[in-house]
Amino acid sequence: MTENETTAPHYRVAVIGSGFSGIGMAARLKRAGLTSLVLLERAHDVGGTWRDNTFPGAACDVPSHLYSLSFRLNPGWSRTFSGQEEIQAYLQRVAEEEDVYRHVRFGFGVSGTYWEPAANRWRIESEDGRTVTAQFLISACGALADPSVPDIPGLADFQGTVFHSARWDHSHDLSGRSVAVIGTGASAIQFVPQIQPKVGRLDLYQRTPPWVIPKHDRDVTRLERWLFHNVPGAQQVFRKNIYWGRETYVLGFVKYPALMKGVAALAKAHLKRQVKDPELRAKLVPDFVPGCKRLLLSNDYYPSLDKPNVEVVTDGIKEIREKSVLAADGTEREVDTIIFGTGFHVTDMPAAKMVHDAEGRSIWDRWGDDLESLKGTTVSGYPNLFILAGPNTGPGHTSHVFFLEAQMRYVMSALRFAARNRVDRLEALPEAQTAYSARMQHKTRDSVWVTGGCDSWYLNSKGRNVTLWPGFSFEYALQTLRFDPHNYRIRKEVPRSARSAPNRGGRAAGAANGSGPPKAPAAAGAAPGAASEEVTA
Repeated sequence: MTENETTAPHYRVAVIGSGFSGIGMAARLKRAGLTSLVLLERAHDVGGTWRDNTFPGAACDVPSHLYSLSFRLNPGWSRTFSGQEEIQAYLQRVAEEEDVYRHVRFGFGVSGTYWEPAANRWRIESEDGRTVTAQFLISACGALADPSVPDIPGLADFQGTVFHSARWDHSHDLSGRSVAVIGTGASAIQFVPQIQPKVGRLDLYQRTPPWVIPKHDRDVTRLERWLFHNVPGAQQVFRKNIYWGRETYVLGFVKYPALMKGVAALAKAHLKRQVKDPELRAKLVPDFVPGCKRLLLSNDYYPSLDKPNVEVVTDGIKEIREKSVLAADGTEREVDTIIFGTGFHVTDMPAAKMVHDAEGRSIWDRWGDDLESLKGTTVSGYPNLFILAGPNTGPGHTSHVFFLEAQMRYVMSALRFAARNRVDRLEALPEAQTAYSARMQHKTRDSVWVTGGCDSWYLNSKGRNVTLWPGFSFEYALQTLRFDPHNYRIRKEVPRSARSAPNRGGRAAGAANGSGPPKAPAAAGAAPGAASEEVTA
């Protein structure tokens, strides 16, 4: 039966997505005692990016012990850089052990969310017509959720097999095939070495070469595993060493870009050792400062390109024909398979297009890819909304999970504030948001991402960095440690009885004790028989 507004279930908190951010957020909420919770997931299992990206060689480029939730460490990682299957299994295990699965509604692809001010709730609609409502909405869609495929003339007419690396077609046997790989980013450098020995011919279409440095990947030793399982604090020490080592990267990325000359020398030496053909080497040397685009790690990418069945094409693509790809220099190469390794919609994040205010305007309608936010988490004009992995919360140097957990703590602090003070509506002040966004651009103005001489997905169409955090990650963690009510327009719930008689107890009747978000009733918005007033925190 199709749900409508009268039958739609209502929750205190609705979370969109069940990847690292969705699972971690749900676990935090449940640990705080919240039961009125739903996770809306378009797929049929949890995992997000690590569920979807099953291409050969898929792995993380952040060390395993740092790429995990701080309250759910995994002492059993098999390698120093974990592969997709192991990370996905970790997320499934966390969801199971934290009792998250029972709150997930699978197959619920969100088509749009709409703020209803009279009911003080979010209405969330699915692609198949179902509806749920919630007082607080948390977008945990992630930045690497929706693949980006370039609009190349003739692509629709191609008669062979086409797929994106994030939607790998495992039913398509690549043995002996003539394959065109379009894109040379983080995914391509992982799957190209895996498919190169199988295919008949591989044409790699490279717009700009990436900087590639050695990947210090190895098996975790038996002794290390024993220590992590049996010695309290051993894994935390290991994790902290990795964390602080990664923090030093900020010195080159943001503070002193001249330091990246050393990284360039390391990468060029790596290239020279692994590619013997001088003509090919020349094609693979970037013309921008390392770090301007994502710095990549690989030990087998360069050797796979220096093989007889591989050609690196740098002339660009003019059009795609029924059975071939026509390069800009007029060379036509016959192929039967096209694989896109062209990344994701990041600066034009899908969440911005699905979230609508009281007038029906989406965040994208208001700001486009020049999105502003407060602390990368809340957006003025959209009450009771929190965005995980929002603007300027991406790391250029460390684990994204660290930033996600900082945001989770901030959201928890906001919800606890609301519970303690009987606040039923929180909305970022526009002036606070504008000031914060200005500080982000000021801090990033001299960074390698802006001055490094490249065009990357870190920057929007105006050349502004709306993706990465411009500083040390601990700085972001400190600024999101506690909710800051002075930066918000706050509406406080007032019980009907309080309008006729003063509250002599010094505390609003029914207020939560501050130990966590309260277990909300099924009613939407304010409690029955209650009015609301705007207050200054």
